[in-house]
Amino acid sequence: MPPKASKVVFLIADGFGDWPLEELGGRTPIEAAETPYLDELARTGILGRCKTIPHGMAPGSDTANMSLLGFDPARHHTGRGPIEAAAQGLRFDPDDLIWRMNLVNLTELTPQGVMLDYSSGHITTEQAAPLIEHMQAELGDATYSFVTGVQYRHLLIQKNGAATADAKLYVNPPHDLTNKSIADDVSAFAASPELNRLVHKAAEFLAGPDNSSKARSIWPWGQGRPLQLPDFAETFGLQGAVISAVDLIKGLGLASGMEVLEVEGATGLLDTNYQGKVDAALEYLQRGDFVFVHIEAPDECGHSGIAADKVEAMRRFDARVVGPLREALAGQDIAWIAACDHFTPIVERTHTTDPVPFLLQFPGCRESGAPQFSEAQADAAGLLLDHGHDLLPWTLRQLGDE
Repeated sequence: MPPKASKVVFLIADGFGDWPLEELGGRTPIEAAETPYLDELARTGILGRCKTIPHGMAPGSDTANMSLLGFDPARHHTGRGPIEAAAQGLRFDPDDLIWRMNLVNLTELTPQGVMLDYSSGHITTEQAAPLIEHMQAELGDATYSFVTGVQYRHLLIQKNGAATADAKLYVNPPHDLTNKSIADDVSAFAASPELNRLVHKAAEFLAGPDNSSKARSIWPWGQGRPLQLPDFAETFGLQGAVISAVDLIKGLGLASGMEVLEVEGATGLLDTNYQGKVDAALEYLQRGDFVFVHIEAPDECGHSGIAADKVEAMRRFDARVVGPLREALAGQDIAWIAACDHFTPIVERTHTTDPVPFLLQFPGCRESGAPQFSEAQADAAGLLLDHGHDLLPWTLRQLGDE
């Protein structure tokens, strides 16, 4: 381990990056939020921005968090679905096609339809599981299998599908379509007769009396071959773990040989179990070198388009995650990294490719003197990493400098 820090704590507030908002007095949500612990880290640390989304790739949490963990998505990314399948420890043949499958709420599954909600009202796992199990029993066959995930996030497995034209079918991420037309996606489904049949059969079931939730359709997207990543410990010389409510973060961890720390009550929303995540991180740091603590709530609030909620998400991130960790680890040789994976601007309600702000603070580092941690302060620092997957290696080089 480099001499300037004995441990690395990487804190991710998913999607916190934003643009100035009139309703917040020309401030971004993080600028409007009370974040004294992040601000202290920014003042005493190094600020910058990095491009977590490779050129030509979609701005998703899958590509962005793969970058932040030090792996180049342009080399390793095969799709959103395969990452989430890895989280469940599932094994597949090389030619299987793995789709991420949302339960969504639509006005209708036609070219005239509109995406009302990518999450079916944040359907609970308890509500969703019987629906997925029923569809597997009634619609699953030798080609297609439904796999239950968490909340609105599930999987559809297409046996040997990677060798078909379906592997190149593009379906928009549903969170990009809130209150927008689904005409292009209905056409995309129609290009695959078997997949189209399956999607419409599922919609018929979800419209029936056995479903009391807001889910009205399945939405397969983000498909790809099974994921393979280099071993994290062998690559970076760190024994690492990830903490998240989100399957794709768990999948990235498992695929790279990291430990996945499960936290009861982790929801991915504003009500997540912050203390449980803090406790899990502190326990792991007694035996490991690196912990990646991921909080999903700012991203969900960005998708909702409610600025006040996003401000509150950042306040809670600072007060309930950053603060307790800083206090518990005070006096120890810790390297602190804080960042978002991508922007989720309130006005867009989806992800963008803006370079993300980050901070790095460790004992003896040069101090920026910045008054707060924000997009503008990170931009003013003048440090830009062109590749997000360089952030972790760059950090380790800073720690190793004499």
